[in-house]
Amino acid sequence: MTQHRQGQAGVTAIDEFDEIIDVRSPAEFAEDHIPGAINCPALDNAQRERIGTIYKQVSPFEARKLGAAMVAHNLADALTSNFLDRPRTWRPLIYCWRGGQRSGSFVTWFRLIGWDACQLEGGYKRYRQHVVDELVRLSPQLDLRVICGATGSAKTRLLEALAARGAQTIDLEALAAHKGSVLGARPGIAQPSQKQFETRLLAAVRKLDPARPTFVEAESRKIGLVQIPEPLIAHMRAAPCLAIEATREARIAFLLRDYAYLGDDVEALKDKIGAMKAVQSNETLAQWKALADARDLTSLFGEFIDRHYDPLYQRSQNRNFAGFADAPRYVTEDLSPLALDALARQILLETA
Repeated sequence: MTQHRQGQAGVTAIDEFDEIIDVRSPAEFAEDHIPGAINCPALDNAQRERIGTIYKQVSPFEARKLGAAMVAHNLADALTSNFLDRPRTWRPLIYCWRGGQRSGSFVTWFRLIGWDACQLEGGYKRYRQHVVDELVRLSPQLDLRVICGATGSAKTRLLEALAARGAQTIDLEALAAHKGSVLGARPGIAQPSQKQFETRLLAAVRKLDPARPTFVEAESRKIGLVQIPEPLIAHMRAAPCLAIEATREARIAFLLRDYAYLGDDVEALKDKIGAMKAVQSNETLAQWKALADARDLTSLFGEFIDRHYDPLYQRSQNRNFAGFADAPRYVTEDLSPLALDALARQILLETA
């Protein structure tokens, strides 16, 4: 067990506690939080904003006085609503933004009750720095294998097939809640903040054995609105690659399955097409929007492959991934689940 001052715990001791309680506001919690933490706000969003205004416009004393009353009320509500069933031996870790008064208030009262409650030293701010530092430390230790392939080559589904066969993987697109291209937004699913993405990424990386290969999909620096941290993207770009070379017909068939939902909202699809105006002519965009209106996804996806994604892929892979030129090629005419499972089996046999 990590040694720490009474009522205080460092960021490396997080896993030693029975429960992690984030007493920041719901808005702060939604942006990012320690994995597994529950939110019991010392001040809700409106209260936090009000106290901040009083602190700046009236005085710190008046802000602390009203803030203390609000925190006391919210603490009592949290205690009666969430924690009365906890046993005497319960050990919670409590944190706020930087280990200050909000978490300190909860820790003080919980310890008076008799629980061995501890405040996270430095709060979320210190945890956030820990995430950044750990990604810097752990990323270069990974034995990466980068899966390359043009858009529609079912790289993510291959990654899932590899994981199903026991391989180590990092699914960056799942962590980012985005498929990585201009068409990659997932309907009804918001992307995480950059901070939350990196928290999720660290949680995934910490589970990996650096002595075993880890498969990851080739990605641009950005996946939708979030960026892959520099230590990882730099390591990916220097790592060995393998390339999936699927036929055009197989790729279109796959895209029709995997992106079928794009035909459900034609106006949203046309908006995505319009976002390509920096790299495509107005005439091309008009043709593509007409295909969208006709719901002719087969022709539209063929156009995307021929005139947008393949030229971009051919320009970028050799430049961005040092191991791409020497990558073993896996040629396939079938991207069905059964075929991808067979391909995953072949890759693992040849990687072992």
